[in-house]
Amino acid sequence: MADLYTPAYQPTGDEIAVLVTTQGTIRVQLAGKDAPIHVGNFVELAQKGFYDGLKFHRYVPGFVIQGGCPNTRDMTPEQVARGERGPKGQPGTGGPGYQIKGEWRTNPNNVHNDGTLAMARSSMPDSAGSQFYFCLGPQPFLDSDYTVFGQTIEGLDVIGKLRAGDVIESITIENVAE
Repeated sequence: MADLYTPAYQPTGDEIAVLVTTQGTIRVQLAGKDAPIHVGNFVELAQKGFYDGLKFHRYVPGFVIQGGCPNTRDMTPEQVARGERGPKGQPGTGGPGYQIKGEWRTNPNNVHNDGTLAMARSSMPDSAGSQFYFCLGPQPFLDSDYTVFGQTIEGLDVIGKLRAGDVIESITIENVAE
């Protein structure tokens, strides 16, 4: 396995992610003290515009809505919603070109509640990169395998409306350390 990426950005714990989607705006309090690698990575990707224009590609009612796969960038919302393969590959299989270390074992607040923001990964423990999901209701069975790195503070109703094909118009970060 390749070396794991360590973000340069050091979170303070005050960061708030603002996700503007085609269904509305979501505000998430990021857990920089509990999951500093995940939050640092997410902040860096957001600041680079990595997420802008990507689509949510996986919707499982009562479970999760997932996005952050760069393979969706050059696809229409309809193609993503239909589960088609895009020019860069199948949605749900792309990432930023590196992987980060899982933090679910070290995060003292790694609890998947309604509106929790967590990082998706493959079956390999340290394989997260850019894909994330919001919980659609409590998912306690995920607590011991996936890193929680934020909790929705506004826009839970928006998360409930999201479906595969909906667009992440932008993600900005408030309260970024200088």
